[in-house]
Amino acid sequence: MKFRGLLLYIFAILTIPAASAQEAASGWVRHPEVSMRLVSAATATGTAPAVRLGLEVTLKPGWKTYWRSPGDAGLPVEIDWKGSANLASAKLRHPAPERFTLFGLETFGYGGTVVLPIDATLATPGAALDLRAGVEMLVCADVCIPYRGDLALTLPAGTAAPSAHAHDIARFDAAVPPVDATGAGINGLVVEGADMRGGPSPAVIVRARAEPAFAAPDVYVEGPAGWSFAKPVVRYAEGGRAATLTVPATGGPGAAPLRAGESVTLTLVDGPRAVERAATLGNAPPAAAAASLLAMLAVALLGGLILNLMPCVLPVLAMKLAGVVKLDADARRDVRAAFLATSAGIVAAFGLLASVLVTLKFAGEAVGWGLQFQQPWFLAGMALVVVAFAANLWGWFEVPLPAAFADLGGNGRLAGSFATGVFATLLATPCSAPFVGTAVGFALAQGPVEIFAIFAALGLGLAAPYLAVAAFPAAARLLPRPGPWIVALRHVLGVALAGTAAWLVWVLAGQLGWLSAAVLAAALVVLAGGLFFLRRSPAPRGRVALAGAVLLLALFLPPKLGYAPVRAPDTSAVPWQRFERGAIDAAVASGKTVFVDVTADWCVTCQVNKRLVLSRAEISAALSGDGVTALRADWTRPDPRIASYLAEFGRYGIPFNAVYGPGEPAGLALPELLTADAVLDALARARAR
Repeated sequence: MKFRGLLLYIFAILTIPAASAQEAASGWVRHPEVSMRLVSAATATGTAPAVRLGLEVTLKPGWKTYWRSPGDAGLPVEIDWKGSANLASAKLRHPAPERFTLFGLETFGYGGTVVLPIDATLATPGAALDLRAGVEMLVCADVCIPYRGDLALTLPAGTAAPSAHAHDIARFDAAVPPVDATGAGINGLVVEGADMRGGPSPAVIVRARAEPAFAAPDVYVEGPAGWSFAKPVVRYAEGGRAATLTVPATGGPGAAPLRAGESVTLTLVDGPRAVERAATLGNAPPAAAAASLLAMLAVALLGGLILNLMPCVLPVLAMKLAGVVKLDADARRDVRAAFLATSAGIVAAFGLLASVLVTLKFAGEAVGWGLQFQQPWFLAGMALVVVAFAANLWGWFEVPLPAAFADLGGNGRLAGSFATGVFATLLATPCSAPFVGTAVGFALAQGPVEIFAIFAALGLGLAAPYLAVAAFPAAARLLPRPGPWIVALRHVLGVALAGTAAWLVWVLAGQLGWLSAAVLAAALVVLAGGLFFLRRSPAPRGRVALAGAVLLLALFLPPKLGYAPVRAPDTSAVPWQRFERGAIDAAVASGKTVFVDVTADWCVTCQVNKRLVLSRAEISAALSGDGVTALRADWTRPDPRIASYLAEFGRYGIPFNAVYGPGEPAGLALPELLTADAVLDALARARAR
């Protein structure tokens, strides 16, 4: 028995190396946030000149490590092979990365579990391979921690067989973007070329094609030292089979100017498809760029003009007309001056909006049309101003509060006319007329010059009716002569403005809850009552003190009372689901049609679309049918996921609706003002294969 036991012991000792070879993996090096090991696709070196290895990395949820080009921050994985035997060279290969955005920084890397393939060339094929790998890795979440792992793996000489890790290594190796040196296309993707846009807002403009159509393309630019490249703005053409990706570029301190002729590496990724290509930047054709800008300026002018017909602006137009009819029809100079002042107020307000958006964009914040209505302080301030306007129309106060609001009743003062223009612009921003979204999207995808130019054109379009009256003041004679009816009209307009204030309170309730909304409503009632009663008081200081107290209460107290947003009950027959970007691709992959509705409580045009189109019986039936998924994205409060989704279409305002399906996998954007025919036609196109 002792002899038999000795034989079993010797057999066990002899078979341990064989078992280790079959495992074909080093031991794990474990850290609190990351674990790593070296694995081999084969159990032995065989007779081939090279073997395929892999660095297996497992990160805890919320942690990431970096691609070969980390982006705005981070460090790539590095491996030191010092101490290895029979190793001539080792090349680390990188699967297509994910994009991580944190605090305005764009970084590229991996989360979860990833295997980085390694091509190891042997100095002597057929001999054993003894590997020593010193791995340096930076892992990050809210903080970044550098880690090192010393890994050891020996592959014996002999016949090579697939190891238990061969499948995982091959799977991640398939995700390494192939090099497309000819532009002929790999995996259905073609990078046609890249240009450079100079000026104060440089960018790399990548032109690409796909067959089948793009789903959600992204591009990573590796370029000259000192330059970082943000998330691209994607514009589609040819049903999603062509795309232009504009990648904003930022130069660090001491970086040389980005010029045409620079060499860059482009990695184009679209879901599981990816391709890599070296490119030389060319100059963006200036004539084409200028023509594009001129065309978009015309679109902006038309969009601003149509904005006058939106329900957001009509009360302001009516106020202005009520003021004009009090002027002598022969007082052409007064009419011209008043309407020019209103036009100046409109253009100045658009200039201020452009300045704010440029500042936010360069600070890395989300930008868009009407986003100020997501801010409770803005809603409270606007409600106060609207109530003050209504009280003036009702004749409850005649002194200016403040001085710039002198023209609310139409007394002809230029400062008041200017304020009316500013007020018209602010009330116009929750509406998106046809062409406005297109113009704003184009502007915010460009630099400061284009943003100011497009917003100036929008302002001139909105001011066009006022400029027309200023150019032809004799048109004032067409208005009815002043009379007692003016008093009644002022009262009606005051009621309309009070309704606007109630709407602003309702929007605030959707953001902060009824308690905050009730406090604001009480402040508005106190303000109106104070203006009514204190006008009869001989103490003007008391009026100013009351107005100041109410102003502070309305501006600072509501945002601090709680965050229990109120939503009106959904009486729609459509089974709306909460918007998730990943749900779109999953539904389309399973053959379904997806309808996306991006809306907000403060978006007046969105509410019009809901009432007049989406609630119609035939539309509800179409969106509730088998094979259709209806997703609703609520942008009443800031949500970077929704802002990012809109940017995929070059949009920065709402309403926005898109339809996806087997026939439109990249998504088909609908016009801002919906019609039943447009929705049904888009659903039919998306279903078609």
